[in-house]
Amino acid sequence: MPSVTHDDAPPLADLMPWSVAPPRLGRGWPAAPDPAALKARWDALLKAEGPDREALFEPTRSRTPHTAVGQLPGQRGRTGRLARESGPCPEPVRVLAAPFDEQWLIPDHRLIDAARPELWRVADAEQVFAVEQTVAPDSPGPALLVSSVLPLHPPHGPRTGRVRPLYRRPGGAEPNLAPGLTAHLAARLGTAPEPLDVLAWILTAARPGPGGIEVPLTADPDVWRAGVELGHRALWLLRRGGERPKLPGGRRPYVRAPLPARPTELLYDREEEALLIGEGRIAPVPAAAWDFHVGGVRVLDAWFTRRTEPAAPGTLEAVRPTAWPQTWTSELLELITVLALFADVRAQRSGPAVPAPVTAAELREAGVLPVPDPARRPASVLDHQEEGPEGQFALL
Repeated sequence: MPSVTHDDAPPLADLMPWSVAPPRLGRGWPAAPDPAALKARWDALLKAEGPDREALFEPTRSRTPHTAVGQLPGQRGRTGRLARESGPCPEPVRVLAAPFDEQWLIPDHRLIDAARPELWRVADAEQVFAVEQTVAPDSPGPALLVSSVLPLHPPHGPRTGRVRPLYRRPGGAEPNLAPGLTAHLAARLGTAPEPLDVLAWILTAARPGPGGIEVPLTADPDVWRAGVELGHRALWLLRRGGERPKLPGGRRPYVRAPLPARPTELLYDREEEALLIGEGRIAPVPAAAWDFHVGGVRVLDAWFTRRTEPAAPGTLEAVRPTAWPQTWTSELLELITVLALFADVRAQRSGPAVPAPVTAAELREAGVLPVPDPARRPASVLDHQEEGPEGQFALL
């Protein structure tokens, strides 16, 4: 069986050439696991005036309450100076705050240091974002994850890498794939893969390399079919859409003892396969879920910490639920399930060698590589006016 070396496998950066850095908030309070807390934070901000409002806002060089910015594409946030704002909180939207951690965000451009409007323009129900992850030494964590909601740059923990949307335009139009890639794969495989099939394969095969993430490709139809099938299962788990995932009967986690109102500690009993949250207890919790790491960080630990770590008194981040919400327990049970099933998917991946490899050299010989420069830049998707600062419409 021929093997693919790191020099032979095409880089992800060439297979999905358009990429954007993840949005960076610059302050923690506009995002939270609880949407009601975000509205309470907004109200607290607007009740303050002058220097008090500015201090609560947490200004940076990029944003202060006096910064004039345009509207976030696709959102209804206002564009007047925040120092004069008196209206209701924009309706929070779902985002990926950290690996495997969907939270809520106030979608207001005035609150976000680097919003990456080009990502917001293509964020819709058809979009899938591939998100590069930090690969820690001696850590088996994934190099690539995907999300159906916009990923953010985590304020703490491992740095998230580039975001690569599957589609360059809204409505699932113009795949963000190297021009000619799917045609070349179709000729080698005997069947034309859909863009989502290519992403499914990438998600299954992606691995860290000396120059970044690389993706071994194969021309073996059976190997391709098996990898794509496995990748689609991973996509289903990560996108959190449709039917909710379930572990087999007898392995599904349940709350065995009620969780405390204000939990402060998360422990794992490996022998009992139990997650201990103060006096609360969830079981069974497979060891694979507890041991799942991304970027060298245990996912369950990080998820719990983001909901329980103390915030500085007098800050907007300190405005949060007074007790552990029931919805968080439901989300925790689903997270345990997703991690266990995703760990199983990863365990089924093939090794670094694939039969009938489609190498980077082959793609260069076929003219697929190098990728033309326009494919690395965002497509023009501005088919309507976007509101600029102070309510003026931008000239497009």
